Amino acid sequence: MKPRHHLYLDDELTEQLDALARKPGSSKSAIVADALRGYLARRGTKELDDLLKTRLDRISRQLGRIERDQQVLLETLALFIRYQLTVTAPLPEADQAAARALGQERFQAFIDQVGRRLADGRTVANELFARDSAGEGGP
Repeated sequence: MKPRHHLYLDDELTEQLDALARKPGSSKSAIVADALRGYLARRGTKELDDLLKTRLDRISRQLGRIERDQQVLLETLALFIRYQLTVTAPLPEADQAAARALGQERFQAFIDQVGRRLADGRTVANELFARDSAGEGGP
């Protein structure tokens, strides 16, 4: 058995409810029940939206910081490369092949070292942070 409720509606809302209830297969109780269900569902959704909004705002700020840090790193790398290319004197033509071979060997050693350090979780940034937190500072 369904509980009975006594509701008071204004004249305009009563007319609209009566008009909807005249359609075949509908009743005032079903219309009001559906409307109330929808209203309550939207209230729950709004609370969920408020909770998610806070979390999404925090994630958005974190992504903004990551993007800024990435731009700083890229700019630093670009300036370092430009500086290195500017101060490094070109090799004589006779030494080019030997220099290329040595450069390739050094580059491969560099890539291997980067791979090992990342696989072990040892990064220069972690080492610098550890040194700073120990109070050592400096380069």
